[in-house]
Amino acid sequence: MKNYTSQVEKNQHLQYEDMVEAANRMFANNAEVEEIAEFLVALSKKGETAREVAALASVMKKHAISLDVPEARYLDNCGTGGDGSNSFNISTTSAFVLAGAGAKVAKHGNRKISSAAGSHDVLDALGIPSHFAPGDMSKMLEKEGMAFIFAPIVHPKMKKIGEARQKIGKPTIFNLVGPLTNPVPLETQFTGINRPDFLMEYASVLRMLGRERAIVVSGAGGMDEASLAGQNSFVLMDKGDLIPFTLTAEDVGLEYAPLSAIRGGSAKENAGMIRDVLKGKRGAKFDTVVFNTGIGLFANGMAESINEGIELAIDSILSGNALQKLEAVVAFSTEIGKVAVAK
Repeated sequence: MKNYTSQVEKNQHLQYEDMVEAANRMFANNAEVEEIAEFLVALSKKGETAREVAALASVMKKHAISLDVPEARYLDNCGTGGDGSNSFNISTTSAFVLAGAGAKVAKHGNRKISSAAGSHDVLDALGIPSHFAPGDMSKMLEKEGMAFIFAPIVHPKMKKIGEARQKIGKPTIFNLVGPLTNPVPLETQFTGINRPDFLMEYASVLRMLGRERAIVVSGAGGMDEASLAGQNSFVLMDKGDLIPFTLTAEDVGLEYAPLSAIRGGSAKENAGMIRDVLKGKRGAKFDTVVFNTGIGLFANGMAESINEGIELAIDSILSGNALQKLEAVVAFSTEIGKVAVAK
């Protein structure tokens, strides 16, 4: 590990194979927390490359618990987080709207990191606990067409790496790889990063990891979601081609709104906001969700354009399908909980 740290400290980018070796050493039982921390800090100071991110993501996925799921065109809409916007849980809400529109959604996620309530904090508040066994996640995906994949459950070998990240206390390359390590095989993906300078590289990582089609967004106001607050930068990765484009809310028939209009609160408060949106309450939160869902449906290939995707998203909510999907997942979770107690 020290050899790779030394290379990186000299501002040398690691080749893919070298990063694979360094990553495997981080996951090894005899890895030292201090050495992991030194390597991650050195990488961060140098600036991570697409090759390094792709190599780490591939190793992390190999060390994950595999999920037995039916073959389908799965979509993940998890972003990197860490944008500091304190927004309510946009991608979690969008997951129900995507599923209500017929997409197969396997949403990777975690507890709060920089927001007041992370995806799994708010899911707990909705009645969807995060202590599912891997088999339960697979069953949910098969039965409901959507599942929430709780990162600490499917990535059990992260203990020492987690200690190193805590010791550092700042973002590292692992903040970038989170959305890339879903153990469910993904053909399509819609993800966001709050680093516009890394947008094209991140799209090329998705290409290296074998996605057929994906969209990466860096949102207005530094968000890792598409925002109503100005111009959003995107890259569409389609069958290997990388196509950059920009969009504002007004470009797709939605209204401008400041970031303050989508601010969240506690897990309980955010759960209430999610229910309000899924019940059809109009406003900036509704528009932000249908904007991001529309892009997700376009990324998944269910819509021929983002405008068409937004129409499908609005229909998913106003028809009651998105709310029904939430209630079905809550009911499934309750049943799983009863079985666990009975055992």
